[in-house]
Amino acid sequence: MADDAADDQRDARDLGRFVGSWDVDFDLPGMPTVRGRTTFDWLLGHRFLVQQAGADHPEAPDGHMIIAADLRRSSGYVQHYFDSRGVVRTYEMDVDGPDWTLIRTTPDFTPLDFAQRWVGRFSDDGETITGRWETSPDGVAWQLDFHLTYRRARGEK
Repeated sequence: MADDAADDQRDARDLGRFVGSWDVDFDLPGMPTVRGRTTFDWLLGHRFLVQQAGADHPEAPDGHMIIAADLRRSSGYVQHYFDSRGVVRTYEMDVDGPDWTLIRTTPDFTPLDFAQRWVGRFSDDGETITGRWETSPDGVAWQLDFHLTYRRARGEK
């Protein structure tokens, strides 16, 4: 029982390297680079990390994500995703050293027409995150959806 109580106390404190503002470049196939901005900030102390994202392209949705410790697993996080299209999704999230992953392979608030995953990596200085969103019809064979690069906004740390 004591271990259950300790697990209930997990928070998002270990995600401090995300906090701040980031300039984002989306490299979508067949389009010029789309620019955007995302911010990460604490909510309710360090219990949750909130991400707000937007882009300067009319087809790119604005999004709000809330990240919390995933109490269903012994480690890792869960990202609750909401966007301006009305899409609501849940991703399993892990941060292991420089690697940041998000994955959705089961239906949640919306049907699972395709699986999704994000595979990103922090640069050695923590100022850049490079990665890619991938899709899969079956959660096994993955294909590139688009590349995404986060660069810490000047003056942020």
